[in-house]
Amino acid sequence: MRSHTSLQVRLPVLIFVMEIVMLVLYSFFVTYDDNGNAKLQNNQTDPMENSLYRDYPYFADVQVMIFVGFGCLLAFCRFYGFSGMVFNFLTAAFSIQWAILFACAVVLISYGAVLGKTSPVQLVVMAALEIPVFAVTEWAVLKYIRINDAGGTILIHLFACYFGLGVTFVLYRPCLNSGHPKETTSYHSDILSVMGTLFLWVFWPSFNSALTFKGDDQHRAVLHTFIGLSSSTITAFALSAMFNKRGKLTMADIQNVTLAGGVTVGASVDMMISPAAAFALGIMGCTACFFGYKYLTPFMAKRLRIQDQCGIHNLHGLTGIISSTAGICAILLATEETYGPSLYQIFSHRAPPEGDPKLLELQQLIPGLKPGLGRTAKEQALFQLAAVFATIAASTVGGLLTGLMMNLKFMASPSDEDCFDDELFFDLELSDTACHGIISAVSFYSE
Repeated sequence: MRSHTSLQVRLPVLIFVMEIVMLVLYSFFVTYDDNGNAKLQNNQTDPMENSLYRDYPYFADVQVMIFVGFGCLLAFCRFYGFSGMVFNFLTAAFSIQWAILFACAVVLISYGAVLGKTSPVQLVVMAALEIPVFAVTEWAVLKYIRINDAGGTILIHLFACYFGLGVTFVLYRPCLNSGHPKETTSYHSDILSVMGTLFLWVFWPSFNSALTFKGDDQHRAVLHTFIGLSSSTITAFALSAMFNKRGKLTMADIQNVTLAGGVTVGASVDMMISPAAAFALGIMGCTACFFGYKYLTPFMAKRLRIQDQCGIHNLHGLTGIISSTAGICAILLATEETYGPSLYQIFSHRAPPEGDPKLLELQQLIPGLKPGLGRTAKEQALFQLAAVFATIAASTVGGLLTGLMMNLKFMASPSDEDCFDDELFFDLELSDTACHGIISAVSFYSE
């Protein structure tokens, strides 16, 4: 009856083929950089200046977010905890091979839109196709449009969100609009999900600051992220109690809405926006995210055929748009009076071009400053806006095409009845036996 979802042939064949392809690509195109190449080390090299000691703490923090934070957060469904965590593990590990670190977050955010209604075969295919689309989009935006996006608001959050929505649009299941009997939570699954939220909350400053300039830029990024997260968290508690008919807190709000501030400050996280602005952005992002979950998600499912299972449009899409708007405003307001010479380091595209006398003056103040494009604040703001629309368009089209591929019959897609059920893809006999044993023992002693 469930032979069409059997993983015995589909998953191993797909993974082994992909691993062989990956091994060949690594053999030809992946090598050590200067910090990992033994030939470049000599008696004048200071081992403590290796980039490992600067970057590894951020790398480790982001790994905790990817594997523990996202994994636990996606385990909120009562009968889908194994799948939420384990499929996250599978997808993350494959995505890291395919993209080496940050693009992995893109795939896992998109995964939230199709949680519970896809097979591991479909998820591996989704990761395999999303990473190249992301890489091409990132290359085009950074090379030709050239933007500031320290926290990954445009190229991570917005891209992942609209790619995931494109996929779930194609995988639309009408019967899920009225709910599914197994799409429920339990006391323990909600606790596990909140643990994921806490891991993401604690390590989000590392995520937002990892790619910023070292020093005061990175300091501001950590500060702004921490303030934005704290204000969005407090606001989420207030809104949750206010709009609950019984005046109680809703676990879904605590699990998701509290994180909105981390996204909302992303586009301007390393800029001189002031702590008060970061605080306000946290509140704005939380409010948009909360009402998105409450009103927009049901509307999109019923009217637009977009079943956003984890509400990624609220946590990453709406907040990403607010963040991008805030980043554009910060760019328009950035002046030498506020930033000093470092203006041209943070906003590198505004630096004078090669041959400009002012460039020589600035290079004396900031050694190593590279020539820029000589853009004005207004020009850079317009390029930021263009990047937002280009990224949303590219990710949506990529998501739609990927969804068509995932919808093919041999992808082991679960039936409507089997959605949100671990039993479809996991051997639960041992777990069931253990549970029956515990129940029997409790019954025996209670008698």
